[in-house]
Amino acid sequence: MTATTDGAGPRGADPDDTATAAAAVAQVAAPAEVGAPAAPAEVGAATGGAAAAPPAVREAVERATRHLLQRQDPAGWWKGDLETNVTMDAEDLLLRQFLGIRDEATTRAAARHIRGEQRSDGTWATFHGGPSELSATVEAYVALRLAGDAPDAPHMARASAWIRAHGGIARARVFTRIWLALFGWWSWDHLPELPPELVFLPPWMPLNIYDFGCWARQTIVPLTVVCAHRPVRPAPFALDELHTDARTPVPARRLAPLGTWDGLFQRMDKVLHVYRRFAPRPLRNAAVAAAARWIIERQENDGCWGGIQPPAVYSLIALHLLGYDLGHPVMRAGLESLDRFAVWREDNAPAPGPDGRAGDPGPVRMVEACQSPVWDTCLAVIALADAGLAPDHPALVKAADWMLDEEITRTGDWAVRRPGLAPGGWAFEFHNDTYPDIDDTAEVVLALRRVRHPDPARAEAAIARAVSWTLGMQSGNGAWAAFDADNTSPLPNRLPFCDFGEVVDPPSADVTAHVVEMLAAEGRAADPRTLRGTAWLLAEQEPNGSWFGRWGTNYVYGTGSVVPALVAAGIAPAHPAVRRAVAWLESVQNDDGGWGEDQRSYRDPTTWAGRGPSTASQTAWALMALLAAGERHGKAVERGIAYLTGTQLADGSWDEPYFTGTGFPWDFSINYHLYRQVFPLTALGRYLYGEPLAAGTP
Repeated sequence: MTATTDGAGPRGADPDDTATAAAAVAQVAAPAEVGAPAAPAEVGAATGGAAAAPPAVREAVERATRHLLQRQDPAGWWKGDLETNVTMDAEDLLLRQFLGIRDEATTRAAARHIRGEQRSDGTWATFHGGPSELSATVEAYVALRLAGDAPDAPHMARASAWIRAHGGIARARVFTRIWLALFGWWSWDHLPELPPELVFLPPWMPLNIYDFGCWARQTIVPLTVVCAHRPVRPAPFALDELHTDARTPVPARRLAPLGTWDGLFQRMDKVLHVYRRFAPRPLRNAAVAAAARWIIERQENDGCWGGIQPPAVYSLIALHLLGYDLGHPVMRAGLESLDRFAVWREDNAPAPGPDGRAGDPGPVRMVEACQSPVWDTCLAVIALADAGLAPDHPALVKAADWMLDEEITRTGDWAVRRPGLAPGGWAFEFHNDTYPDIDDTAEVVLALRRVRHPDPARAEAAIARAVSWTLGMQSGNGAWAAFDADNTSPLPNRLPFCDFGEVVDPPSADVTAHVVEMLAAEGRAADPRTLRGTAWLLAEQEPNGSWFGRWGTNYVYGTGSVVPALVAAGIAPAHPAVRRAVAWLESVQNDDGGWGEDQRSYRDPTTWAGRGPSTASQTAWALMALLAAGERHGKAVERGIAYLTGTQLADGSWDEPYFTGTGFPWDFSINYHLYRQVFPLTALGRYLYGEPLAAGTP
């Protein structure tokens, strides 16, 4: 079985199967036991606990705890760097070039980072150890041209040769070609049309903006304004070297057959290009004005949009085209928010580049696509509590205070599909009140339950609102997505414009698992809505025993999320689904005792599912599943624990260059720099003390 995106459950599954599964869950889950896991002391008595653990494990936990506590911000939060790929840095420079604000210091620092990520063949990848990627290589090359790198320099010549050999600019993704069109390096006539009149489509009509996932929606609305204006700034240089034939930069392409989705939408795009020439001016002007209002209404208090980089850069371009000067408060706040996404570091002795050329010493600047303080903070609290930190420890109380301050109590775009639902919950970022997400909300509740807060009434009220909102966001198939309910239209991904990754937000096993685990901790395992979620998880198990991971890589993450949730919800460790998961995890354990999975498992699961160099975070996910399944004394767990203790650094941290997070499966990968700290500590803590007791559990 593969992950579904149509919201209808597994392909070929009969609705009656889900009902049958729910009945089975109801028989397994004992309400009297729900929400009451054994206390650490009781688990220790049954399993040997911390006293029976090797000293190396206790020492590793102590070191990791100290390291994580030292990283807490005085305000109470944690945040690790969120590393993606060099397109973020390239597009940041292109934005500054477009707005006329690119400065030498920023350009040089960004170029140092981009050069540092170039591979020996002249290309760039989108994740560590991954294959060369055309669009990333095109954007990085253009950024280095902006920084003054000569096209005949060896590292640049290798990049351009590789780009030409792989089809040139014409084969790059739509978003890359939009950036090039802003400077006349590509023709707007050869891009898919995106009419601003989309904003007028009602929510019940196909392809309205709420059919798109929130990240795509926030990007597409400003792009409708940009595409309506088709701006072209003077190009500072030509890019003929990036075409397979500069005389015919747009090779002819045959349309797909009319009877296919691709063929249908390609012909619809041709119709829209004709419509552009004849669109009634009053209607077009009204649509652009409506899009501008939509953009401004969704700017967050920190100036960003949705807490992520792509909507912010396109919103700034759109508003600038509509006459907002750079000194306008909206523009000024937006630009300042992007500056806060920059991670600066000193690199006074950089290693020689791929040509053996001397490094360019000086500051290095990496742009984060997003920032993850709420997510990192709740995961850090869970890790520290499960590793034995007292529930009233000042660090945990301070973190709980900060999380409670971050609660979202206003209505956002999610209410389009769930009108009347009272708000509650948390977002991923510092500021993103429009788009709280279900995954963060579930994990924040689990974190708050581990803290003995001095104002329990305040915490209880926030948790109650979050649980109510989460239950209301359940999709029709019984599962949960990240940001919206029932955001499962198959049409948006078919649009010629949408070649940049997943653009809808279907329910996923990992989010659903976190919700089920949270509801079980709240004493709701027997709630019919929890039972439906549990049944959906059981039905979604892959034939090999794993689960697909939408927001983490990949089957190891999905399985590491689902097994603890099922057990928390009352599914016995002896259940066949749990046993199949255990067998799969044991079968993909690496010889060094760890687990790893490459991002290529999203494209080629047959080869890559559960396969890749061992990482600390993925080893921890596998261990969390095995420990929940009662495998504490199993050989696989012993080897996994030995891998974590053996690879820990002297300061209590772990190193992890590999990308284990997911933005869009395959298309946009993430290295969460705090994953390598919080998840190993969680796994080691649960190995010492058993499954966690949520402080104050009902």
